[in-house]
Amino acid sequence: MSQEPEISGQLRVPFFRPSISEAEIEEVASCLRSGWLTTGPRAKQFEADFAQSVRARHAVAVNSCTAALHLAVEALGLKPGHVVLVPTMTFAATAEIVRYQGAVPLLVDCEPLTLNMDLDDAQCKLDQLLAGALPLPGGLKPVGIIPVHVGGVMMNMDAVRSFAQRHGLWVVEDAAHAFPAAYRSAADKPWRRCGENTAAVSCFSFYANKTITTGEGGMAVTDDAQLASRMRQMSLHGLSHDAWRRYSGNSAWDYRIVAAGYKYNLTDVAAALGNGQLRRAEEMRTQREAVARQYLQAFGSLDQLKLPPDLPDRIHSWHLFPIRLNLDKLSANRNQFMEALRCRGVGCSVHWRPLHLHPYYEEQFHWLPQHFPVATEQWSRLISLPLFPGMQREEVEYVVSVVRGICSQLAKSE
Repeated sequence: MSQEPEISGQLRVPFFRPSISEAEIEEVASCLRSGWLTTGPRAKQFEADFAQSVRARHAVAVNSCTAALHLAVEALGLKPGHVVLVPTMTFAATAEIVRYQGAVPLLVDCEPLTLNMDLDDAQCKLDQLLAGALPLPGGLKPVGIIPVHVGGVMMNMDAVRSFAQRHGLWVVEDAAHAFPAAYRSAADKPWRRCGENTAAVSCFSFYANKTITTGEGGMAVTDDAQLASRMRQMSLHGLSHDAWRRYSGNSAWDYRIVAAGYKYNLTDVAAALGNGQLRRAEEMRTQREAVARQYLQAFGSLDQLKLPPDLPDRIHSWHLFPIRLNLDKLSANRNQFMEALRCRGVGCSVHWRPLHLHPYYEEQFHWLPQHFPVATEQWSRLISLPLFPGMQREEVEYVVSVVRGICSQLAKSE
């Protein structure tokens, strides 16, 4: 397919645009005027309100979801010689925090409907590991599993917990895409929110393009007081007192370093934005859902596309709207389709290149594409379309028009 020139003056729709209200800008300004910029009362309030929103007992605010995941596995005692089940269809952070602790991520294929971790393949990979049939070091002990809710559609965490219990594994939930989201394991079961005792620790992201944002930021939630205490302590250099108590004048100045911790705390400036975003979280989720439903209706008749699932037993956060190209019905590949979108002013992305196709995991652990047949095939068809709260009607209609036009232009003749 020849490259098409960009058309000047056309509507341009970004892949993402943050929704920041004037009230939230004023909250940040108020924080700046207060003189308290680092971790303080606004971060504490953000923790309390977020814990309440997901019905968790404890929340620890940190500077990224990566930090939250790292603190979680450290608190659970992950160390060299251990292995953790991690989906290959995920971002770098899910597996790299396992490597931070000197442990080994055991990559698992995805199931084709949602692209979430396939528990049948997880069982297969564990059996192969114990049989010495995988390209991994011998003598590794399986200790944990880290599910990821791809795009915001939750896994059935009852099934994950049952799997983990059978194998003596802890569960840390990578919920970077899944706030606010929920699932139920059957029609007669109650809804359970992501983070509502769905794992030993659930970790959320507030990166700029997430469902709520602090610019950069994350949260670890748990019902275990000891895990919460350890994560909080390790989030600020392993100090015996956090900065707020030491500098507020309401506590002794002295402190002790009790462990070699990290610098992962969330600032009050970031939390000021987060507090406002949290109050609008469901409002913004419904705005995302409205856009997603327009896409689902507009693209439902296109043979060239496979659309993301809209499951009746899930409350979807709609962080992403990932379409999959039916390449046998198109005269172009995924990259050419994306270039056609770009030339028409429509932003897009890919979520994700699976971990086993990155040089680090190929070279360190000798993973091959055939170890993960579903992820290997699916990722080459993936494109994430623009989806964000505050997306204007003309923007949605333009994306729909452009996608339908490209599909018509590139459709293979029968």
